[in-house]
Amino acid sequence: MEAVWEEVPVPATPPTGFLVTMLASGVCRSDHNLLTNEKQPAWFQAAFTLGHEGSGTIIGIGSSVPPNSGFSIGDKIALLAVPGCGEEECPECSRDLQQLCAKGHHSGIGQDGFYAPYAAIDIRGAVKIPAGVTPSQAAVATDAVTTAYHAIHRRGEIRKDEVVFLFGLGGLGFNALQIIRAIGARVLVSDIKQENLDEAIEIGVPREDVVPVGKNVQEWVLENGWDRKIDVVADFVGTKQTFEDAQYIGTLNHENTVHMKVGIRKRLSIIFSYGGQTRDLKEALDLIAQGVLDPVVADGKIADFPHVLKELEAGKVTGRIALLHE
Repeated sequence: MEAVWEEVPVPATPPTGFLVTMLASGVCRSDHNLLTNEKQPAWFQAAFTLGHEGSGTIIGIGSSVPPNSGFSIGDKIALLAVPGCGEEECPECSRDLQQLCAKGHHSGIGQDGFYAPYAAIDIRGAVKIPAGVTPSQAAVATDAVTTAYHAIHRRGEIRKDEVVFLFGLGGLGFNALQIIRAIGARVLVSDIKQENLDEAIEIGVPREDVVPVGKNVQEWVLENGWDRKIDVVADFVGTKQTFEDAQYIGTLNHENTVHMKVGIRKRLSIIFSYGGQTRDLKEALDLIAQGVLDPVVADGKIADFPHVLKELEAGKVTGRIALLHE
């Protein structure tokens, strides 16, 4: 599968949702994976519009949307790509796991998404953008912030009295850093880019809590007396090396090894997380509006997508880039 430019029809307004004119669409490394993975889920179409991070303006309301829904024509909304089907018998949606639903629409993930000028979204995936949040911030909040928020709050259940070791300060990791700091937990950070570590120090991470670039993480932990004191390791890289380090001190690779004796002796719990939910997006947007979170995002144009994706794959992008629709 490869990315091509095509003219596509304006989607119909969904009965239970909205037709939206797009304001901004975030570019994610997953866009490359969606084009290159050989094995895709059953719902993938042969051709679809990419883009699973987006914000836009409501221009059409479906006939089945109740009048008291709280949404109106002209509202600016953030668009959650996988809001689930919402059916009571759905094994995922019925257990509050909407982001794992295989039946609902997956915007930009095998089905039409947010890189076109217009998009359709079910009301379950729409969240009003609070005052003070830009379209670009709102767009990247739907994935880069919401995914980190869900992992830290819902899955990791990190508390303020804990010590967290964080691997990776990229598009998701830097948001995770801010979320953990907002909770009040102490964060030790590691990244392969000095500029990312400098950014962490600038927002308040003590220099002594930053692993120098190139330093062996396990050695640094021992030398600084953090062995047996780290409560949670948050891995936003997922390589074989970080997965191994994570086990010893407290996933771009498709397979990693669990060290059984280490896991048993430390009573390790290895928790995976995927995506987020509407409530996560609402709370993340509120934190951005309050100035607690400040996603690192730069603006581009929708025509820049091929170049931006190459830069992202080459590791030349800091934070996220949102493509503006004109």
